Amino acid sequence: MAIYAIGDLHLSSTSEKPMDVFGPGWKEHTAKLSANWDSLVKDSDLVIVPGDISWAQRLDEAIPDLEWVAARKGTKLLIKGNHDYWWPTISKLREKLPPSVFALQNDYFAWGNWAVCGTRGWICPGEEGFDNDQDQKIYLREVHRLRLSLERAREDSFDSIIAALHFPPFTRRGSSSDFTRVLEEYGVKICIYGHIHDNGRDSFFQGERGGVHYRFVAADGIDFSPVLLEQ
Repeated sequence: MAIYAIGDLHLSSTSEKPMDVFGPGWKEHTAKLSANWDSLVKDSDLVIVPGDISWAQRLDEAIPDLEWVAARKGTKLLIKGNHDYWWPTISKLREKLPPSVFALQNDYFAWGNWAVCGTRGWICPGEEGFDNDQDQKIYLREVHRLRLSLERAREDSFDSIIAALHFPPFTRRGSSSDFTRVLEEYGVKICIYGHIHDNGRDSFFQGERGGVHYRFVAADGIDFSPVLLEQ
């Protein structure tokens, strides 16, 4: 019943999107992912996958990648990333998901005494490139979706909560945001995030702050091996 996390799988069974253009570490990354995943994870475990799962553009194109995820050990829980263009309405997605694969959107997933909440997230105010006209509305909407997810877990009396975001919930300088304030308000114990692939990813905060333990779990930043969150 352990809980692992790994994001940014960037699978491409039906699209020409070789990831090694982003660095030699991505060469044959799918094989590394499957070998590491299946050697660590047991069928009784949970693996949270916070976004950027497949390069597919439509759900039918993403099915082979979702079947690859389903073939991995454990129960898998998906959160949408900014490149998951194939992700339709949550009801349509859940109809098509293979066995052992679940998707999270505006609700939570119960795993023993834990509730897993989350949303895609967005670039935070103060981060380089943040546009007050274009980004602010999306940012506030994602904050609201995180709160919805956490509120539903609270209504069902969960005290142990993991929050899964695709985007970091703060800037590179570690500035607080509405995301971090909501996480602290709801007493979240662990928050995972990914999304960042450039050389500056080490500048993003990891560790405990405000009672929340933050972990970076983008695949290329953790040697394509799921990170253990809870035993």
